[in-house]
Amino acid sequence: MKALAPASFFVLALGTAATAQTLPGPLASPQEVSDLVAAGNVDVIDIRAEDAYAEGHVEGAVNAPYGLFRGPSENPGQVPGEDALTDTLQSLGLETGTPVVITYQGSDVSDFGAAARVYWTLKSSGIEDLTILNGGLAAWSEADMALSQDAVTAEASDIEVTWNDQWTASAEDVQTALEGDDTLLLDARPESFWNGEQSHPAAAKPGTLPQSQYFEHANWFSSGPAIIDAEAARQLAEENELTGAENLISFCNTGHWAATNWFALSELAEIENVKLYPESMVGWSNAGYEMANVPGPIRQLWFQIKSVF
Repeated sequence: MKALAPASFFVLALGTAATAQTLPGPLASPQEVSDLVAAGNVDVIDIRAEDAYAEGHVEGAVNAPYGLFRGPSENPGQVPGEDALTDTLQSLGLETGTPVVITYQGSDVSDFGAAARVYWTLKSSGIEDLTILNGGLAAWSEADMALSQDAVTAEASDIEVTWNDQWTASAEDVQTALEGDDTLLLDARPESFWNGEQSHPAAAKPGTLPQSQYFEHANWFSSGPAIIDAEAARQLAEENELTGAENLISFCNTGHWAATNWFALSELAEIENVKLYPESMVGWSNAGYEMANVPGPIRQLWFQIKSVF
């Protein structure tokens, strides 16, 4: 990305080597991100809303609101088409040969799902070198790192997106799993969603995928919004028997919380054949497919009464 940035940042960028940097891994600490920015030749995107970005962001970061990587309100987990993603990535100045740092708010553990979902989208779009600012801008501020209020406009790139479905599960993949192949269907939602007590407003009805297990996305966080490291993720996955299946499909309501499970299992624990079902239960339920743990009318009424009191 060639950013039309403030003079101080532009001069700094001119002094950097042309060779792309080596990232620390899927996660980067505030200090590591600061070092990457100082060295230059790295793209930084801020996936928060425009107003939050304007209040302060990592120097050189381009605003790339999360909604650019999501579907419509009736099916927010839907992946934008290749043409739309190409337009978005070109407008952000992203290129396949330049590392990308993803920054986000870090307000709570749920917020990490946005960063993980964007990471998954960019990786599937052909960008290989990616890292997430662990803990987001909250961790950045806690580390006393400076914030910039200077908006950055990227010079458009010529990237062309061809979607790599290696990490994507379709409804057909889920149906194949239900027919008996060795696939673990893993629900990233809290148990109340898995057992049908709660549902997403855009879902046709509460419930979960048949034959699924649940492992809540929040389990990957020890304290605060920073996710655990690779060694701890691998250990947690093994302790919860998440490593033995031939394939694993992560899902939730709209592919947000499920992106955290995908990231922890695929990128941190380095488990092969982990896929994200992006449309998840909203897409599945509205398509009228078979579901499990769907409460009957009386039970649904009871859940509604409980939610009020």
